[in-house]
Amino acid sequence: MAMVCLSDFEAYAKKYLPKIAWDFFAAGADDCSTRDENILAYKRIHFRPRMLRDVSMMDIRTKLLGAEISFPVGIAPTGFHQLAWPDGEKSTARAAKAMNTCYIASTYSTCTLEEISAAAPGSLRWFQLYIHRNRAVSQHLVQRAEALGFQGLVFTADLPYTGKRRDDIRNGFCLPPHMKLKNLEGAFEIDALVEVVAAVQGRVEVYLDGGIRKGSDVLKALALGAKCVFIGRPALWGLAYKGEEGLQDILRILQDEFRLSMALAGCASVSEIGRHLVQFSKL
Repeated sequence: MAMVCLSDFEAYAKKYLPKIAWDFFAAGADDCSTRDENILAYKRIHFRPRMLRDVSMMDIRTKLLGAEISFPVGIAPTGFHQLAWPDGEKSTARAAKAMNTCYIASTYSTCTLEEISAAAPGSLRWFQLYIHRNRAVSQHLVQRAEALGFQGLVFTADLPYTGKRRDDIRNGFCLPPHMKLKNLEGAFEIDALVEVVAAVQGRVEVYLDGGIRKGSDVLKALALGAKCVFIGRPALWGLAYKGEEGLQDILRILQDEFRLSMALAGCASVSEIGRHLVQFSKL
């Protein structure tokens, strides 16, 4: 079957991943309302028609903190990539480098920071940090990431307690014996984006993850003020399909859909994207 949209990869991953792995990647906390709302929220945003615009030449590049990427989609931090593909985060890092975008490695990676760095030397990569109760552990992780050339640090600030993930409890989820949290050895929703953008008043770049499934979702997020979006679950679906090749396929589809959405909205470059493109009502 031809893989033509991200939902095709989702269906493949659901069919072929072990149930315990699929449930871990797919589930959210409690009744998963935030997960589901992150996807549905984009349907409340509509584009305003714009005609007779010159889109014969398209430029979809952007910059993150001064570093140029091929288009405004990066890979969000998610854990346990070896549950989706044997090479795990090494494949993720290679795919991100091949597509010239940013990869945020998770604290809960199944490959070490050293392995991730060696897999894609010279790539744009950031490190996501959960603050450990033992501050020395967090300090050591940050120092390792800095020494390995990770260019950014992404703090997770919205997890004072872990949510109740019902499917993981039912499945008795734990990592297989051959996998370890090697780096620990030894949402934004789009509804909130407008408020965040207004609060920071251009003083910092604003990024968004959660619910991105189409190139038009990317355009909507940028129109409401995001500088870049990051994908989580779709990256895992791509890995489950064909490792780094599958993840590159995911990124190419999003790239092509984003370029098309920009053209249909009459934008020849990312700099032309703005709030004027959309009608947005928060429910």
